[in-house]
Amino acid sequence: MSRVSTRNRPNFGASPSQLVQNLLNGLAIGSVYAIFALGYTLVFSILGIINFAHGAVFTLGAYFTYTLVVGQFENNGLLRGVNLFPQGSPFAGSPWTFALATLIGAVVAGLIAVLIERLAFRPMRARGAEPLLALVSSLGVALVIVNLIQLLVGAEIYNFPANAYGEVRPALSFQLGERVVIIRTVQLIIFAVSLVMLAVLGYVIGRTRVGKALRAVAESPGTASLLGISVDRFILITFFLSGVLGGLAGTLVGTAFGVAGPYFGVTYGLKGLAVIVLGGLGSIPGAVVGGLVIGLAEAFVPGDYSAYKDAVAFALLFAILLVRPQGLLGRTQIQKV
Repeated sequence: MSRVSTRNRPNFGASPSQLVQNLLNGLAIGSVYAIFALGYTLVFSILGIINFAHGAVFTLGAYFTYTLVVGQFENNGLLRGVNLFPQGSPFAGSPWTFALATLIGAVVAGLIAVLIERLAFRPMRARGAEPLLALVSSLGVALVIVNLIQLLVGAEIYNFPANAYGEVRPALSFQLGERVVIIRTVQLIIFAVSLVMLAVLGYVIGRTRVGKALRAVAESPGTASLLGISVDRFILITFFLSGVLGGLAGTLVGTAFGVAGPYFGVTYGLKGLAVIVLGGLGSIPGAVVGGLVIGLAEAFVPGDYSAYKDAVAFALLFAILLVRPQGLLGRTQIQKV
């Protein structure tokens, strides 16, 4: 009997060290998915629509931070060769200055999100337009933004400096049995920052007056207005928080994988949609759980099938929705007749 060669056969088995490494990788990327998806969730919980421009805000956050840290785009676009900081950027070379650049980039992304609300959403609300029209309007704004980015800086990949987080070791290793587990330091930083942001957002929504007002507007804008809450002002706050989360997620992904062109927010935008649907539309805890589930699902795809990570994530989404159409933590919608 002839022996079948196993040289090119994919290996679905994994050692305990590989399982631990996959787990940590999944938590790192899943936490970024969660932060990004929370931006979708905040807007949906208030207006009941999806902001398709959120992926463009994600991209802008990465570019804003890169501009502060590097200050120059060498390859292409109208800004090619323009040095914004001739004497060297004050935001480079130190973890504290990079953290400040990240904060500024996220805040500017939040302000852009507020501008998008004024341009793409408020006029539609004022005219009582169907939610679908606002969705299409936000999609048009997103296309304008990404094309403007491409016009200014080109479509090339821009990588953050290796010392963006300071003089830290590029990877950490520890012994697990007879194997060595190696974890990129940037992944640990991303996971830690994501946990802090999720905790801060949870506190703001659950413990502060602003959070209580936002929950009141999400529950019933009409009733909230009768109680003296400025619905329009809190819609702006919602978009600002959404933009800050999107911009921060863009920077975190950019430091790990590079700023992969103006359209790199599109892929994460689709992942964000999958996350909020999986977790439950309008559910903040659901967005967190959905992000972690999809991140872990992608991390455990065998290396030979890494090109199919997206398919695995969406197949998981499809399977879960067959069992729970409202998502993991979503509530069943009651139809009023």
